Amino acid sequence: MPDFDVAVIGAGAAGLSVAAIGSGLGLRVALIERGRMGGDCLNYGCVPSKALLAAAHAAAEARRAGRLGIRLPEPEVDWAAVRAHVRGAIDRIAPNDSAARYRGMGVEVVEATARFTAPDEIEAGGRRLTFRRAVIAAGSAAVVPEIPGLGAVPFLTNETLFDLEERPAHLLILGGGPIGLEMAQAHAWLGCRVTVIEAAPRVAVREDEELADGVRAALAADGVAFREGAKLLRLEPGTGADRVVAVLDGGERIAGSHLLLAVGRAPRLEGLGLEAAGIEAGPRGIRTRPDLRSVSNRRVWAVGDIADPEGIGPRAFTHVAGQHAGVLVRAMLFRLPGTRVDYAALPRVTYTDPELAQVGLTEEEARAAGHTDLRIQRWPLSENDRAIAEGRAEGLVKLVATPGGRLLGAGILAPRAGDMAGLYGLMIGRRLPLSALASMVLPYPTLSEGGKRAAGDFYAPRLLSPFTKRLIGLLKRLP
Repeated sequence: MPDFDVAVIGAGAAGLSVAAIGSGLGLRVALIERGRMGGDCLNYGCVPSKALLAAAHAAAEARRAGRLGIRLPEPEVDWAAVRAHVRGAIDRIAPNDSAARYRGMGVEVVEATARFTAPDEIEAGGRRLTFRRAVIAAGSAAVVPEIPGLGAVPFLTNETLFDLEERPAHLLILGGGPIGLEMAQAHAWLGCRVTVIEAAPRVAVREDEELADGVRAALAADGVAFREGAKLLRLEPGTGADRVVAVLDGGERIAGSHLLLAVGRAPRLEGLGLEAAGIEAGPRGIRTRPDLRSVSNRRVWAVGDIADPEGIGPRAFTHVAGQHAGVLVRAMLFRLPGTRVDYAALPRVTYTDPELAQVGLTEEEARAAGHTDLRIQRWPLSENDRAIAEGRAEGLVKLVATPGGRLLGAGILAPRAGDMAGLYGLMIGRRLPLSALASMVLPYPTLSEGGKRAAGDFYAPRLLSPFTKRLIGLLKRLP
């Protein structure tokens, strides 16, 4: 008889969810974690980055209060106190993810490195654990690219950025994706000079270009400098406070005090002993079927950043880990046929200010997927009463729909755009027509009205058509 019904490798968002559900259903569960409970999200990612952004946002609001007639002095940034706030946010949430809490649920927590030694066996902390099912939730880590000279200069990743005891004088950020842009704006607001170096033609290259331009403009207004389409030839040690020099194609040399690598994520595959268990993996992660079951070992499943479902691909978002846990419960525990991952309504958010939220397909993605006839509905925040009242009227709601009114995607550039994304995810997931949004009664005044107005415009040509006008002309004669 196996030691455990389910052995989970990794106590990040995905692993914790699976362990809690499995134990709650009465299964014998082992949870193996070599590092900090809570994984990247709690310790190095979502929580500390949003805590830092909150502190930075407070400084930014003080600076721009003048737009509302409130004159405030330049805010004083106490870097030690900011770090304490970030650490405090982690510490306050940590008990929810702690080993003690999960042991209290009946989970056997093994604080050690896990390595497969057979198709149904894991070695951890000197113990051999046999299992009926194993779930690999080891997550991903920041990519450290091969750049000439990188070994000779100090650099940061998301795992070390929040430990800085000094405020960077000039932060060089390699990578203009969500992490790079969020940290660029946060540090600029906190009084740092910031330069973003991006090899692609533009930053936020995965996002709708129209909305990404708005993010770029906002960061540029905050003092962030950009080098887009820039090939980094090499890195060199600097002198004095400028400890790093980035040498770009064309000869430009940019000296900075700190360098942050934010060029992407890679699955944590090393050391897992996948070969001993016959588990196939590639550069993008562990190869699984759409139901997250390994293509080569039927006892093994993969969830979170490390999973690479066939025909779908990986997604490095914490909320995907929660979605994967739900798929696993249906497919692995309840054995429900036809269960599979579906990212049609998946939201993603870049937490700058304004935020850029995308649910479903962008216009470019929809056309690439074969939707040649689209209806693009826009509503600018310059026409939204709440945005005008708050002096924050820059932004846009952009809906991508079929000619019949089925929503394929929604992009939102607005303050707290992420808080509005759920509505569009529900519409796409439930295949609701734009008429459902257009007929909603929303509280006034709110930014959410932008989407309703965009949806309403979809039906305006029909409502104001010659046929409708003739019909109204006939109906007005009725008593």
